[in-house]
Amino acid sequence: MLGQTLLFLDIGTGEFILIFLVVFIVFGPSKIPELSKKIGRGIYEIKRASNEIKREIDTEVRKLERNVDTDIKKSVKKPTVTIKEEKSEEEPKENK
Repeated sequence: MLGQTLLFLDIGTGEFILIFLVVFIVFGPSKIPELSKKIGRGIYEIKRASNEIKREIDTEVRKLERNVDTDIKKSVKKPTVTIKEEKSEEEPKENK
């Protein structure tokens, strides 16, 4: 497992362990749970905000599509076709 890379960060296991040790030395064991909780909350807030933005964009796109559809329906008139039947004065001749 040491040779596998974490695909979402593109860092190897050795690099991950080194980062963890640096964080452990800098912040100490008592601050790591608090720091992890803050990072988790931050990630949650970012996801929530991005989902909210996506919802707003989708709502606006749907509104615009409805407006365009109604505008097109208003601007396109149904064609009225009148077919006139013309009777020919000459009757077809029969071949005898």
